Amino acid sequence: MKQSARIRLNGTETEKIRGVTEEIQQVADRTDVEMRGPIPLPTKKLEVPTRKSPDGEGTATWEHWEMRIHKRLIDIESDERALRQLMRLQVPDGVHIELVIQN
Repeated sequence: MKQSARIRLNGTETEKIRGVTEEIQQVADRTDVEMRGPIPLPTKKLEVPTRKSPDGEGTATWEHWEMRIHKRLIDIESDERALRQLMRLQVPDGVHIELVIQN
């Protein structure tokens, strides 16, 4: 029975996520394991409207702030050597990794 590892990446900057996915792909190429992905998942948008004037006088003008959270999904074979190299990857700030091993 083959095991696989599912890697979920999320962060606010696409360049950092792309860099981590390229490093994961290099690990998969070096260790000759099968890799599927990166699969882009829907981007989550967080919007915060704020009032420009704090005292309430004048026109009601609003600023809208938005933060986008980008997500990627990667499936890779669960080879012990590949997983050890994945654990040693340098992950930049702002990128979160979740690794789940499946049967």
